[in-house]
Amino acid sequence: MNALEALDAGARLIKRAAFAETRRGIKRLREKLRNSGVALANLSARQLRRASWWRLRLQKQVHEMGEAKKRVDTYRAEWAVERDLARVVSGSDPIVVGPWLSEVGYEILYWVPFVRWVQSQFRIPPERLVVVTRGGAAAWYSDITTNAVELFDLMSPEDYAAGNAQRSAEDRGTLKQFGVSPMDERIVADVQGRLGAGRVRVLHPSFLYQLFHQFWLGHRPPSFLDRRTRYRRLAAPGVALPSLPSRFVAVKFYTAASLPPTDTVRRTLQSIVLGLAERTDVVMLDTGLPLDDHEDYSFATASRIHSVRESLRPRDNLAVQTAIISRASSFVGTCGALAWLAPMLGIDTTAVFADAQFLHGHLQVARRVYEVIDGGRFSPLDISAFEQLGLPMRFTN
Repeated sequence: MNALEALDAGARLIKRAAFAETRRGIKRLREKLRNSGVALANLSARQLRRASWWRLRLQKQVHEMGEAKKRVDTYRAEWAVERDLARVVSGSDPIVVGPWLSEVGYEILYWVPFVRWVQSQFRIPPERLVVVTRGGAAAWYSDITTNAVELFDLMSPEDYAAGNAQRSAEDRGTLKQFGVSPMDERIVADVQGRLGAGRVRVLHPSFLYQLFHQFWLGHRPPSFLDRRTRYRRLAAPGVALPSLPSRFVAVKFYTAASLPPTDTVRRTLQSIVLGLAERTDVVMLDTGLPLDDHEDYSFATASRIHSVRESLRPRDNLAVQTAIISRASSFVGTCGALAWLAPMLGIDTTAVFADAQFLHGHLQVARRVYEVIDGGRFSPLDISAFEQLGLPMRFTN
């Protein structure tokens, strides 16, 4: 190899060495950049996780503060109702209790025990209280006061039904008395005139509906109800009754959201009534009176099925039904209204429904209450289970 070739070979070796070193440098640089990127990404991820944690914590705190504010607002509203209640029952003026224009079930299960608590809590003499209700339901208040005004002495059943329908239409379609309506005011004025009082106080049902609203929504514990009600067994009213069998089951089925008038429901209820009639006499408590938005179910007649419809008048129909139930061996009917009443009379009760959507809270209250007062046995019966299981209702001797 001559000198020129040697120089050329050396130059190539130097180039290759320089190129290799450059490649290694580039590789190291790439690794550094990659490692830096990973570190930066990890750092960013940690920062993001930390930021996300703080954001979630802040959201939770904001939510908790919002819920706390709602609770405080609710408590303030309830305290305001109780302050107004204390103000209304103070003094010595007559206290008009009512007028009760809402559902029978709420009156029995909540309003009467609430009024009893108000009287006890504020030590109100019975002679100050004047109960205003309809259909002889004043009998349910007999341990509270004997002073009562019957609504159907102030207006006809037709005017009552029309006024209640108008009141409901003007108030979100509900019969519940969240406020004082013109119908309430007219009735109170008539009662005041009957009493000849210069001034009266009014223990209006709106106190109950405003105070118990959150409880019915499930936002208050049972102790909330316990502190604001007094439940007791009820005595049967002394009213004239039609001729009754010596032993019978009292039955009252009417249409309701819990027992809609479908063909399946009608067939099942018919089976229940006929099945009962195979074993004992049955006294049907259908009234035929168009006093509310419920309709009585009608059934095929049988020799042991008795109707007292002809003996039920608007003015005392609830008192008569109460007295009949008190003499029955048991009561079977739509879950609501008189099904809440019968156990308070000491009568074993089967409360029938097909849709419990609006009943869950009331059923819990009923079970607790009847056990405390040693009332009749209370047995809810969901007839939708028969259809779901494909089991027809059949009764045999």
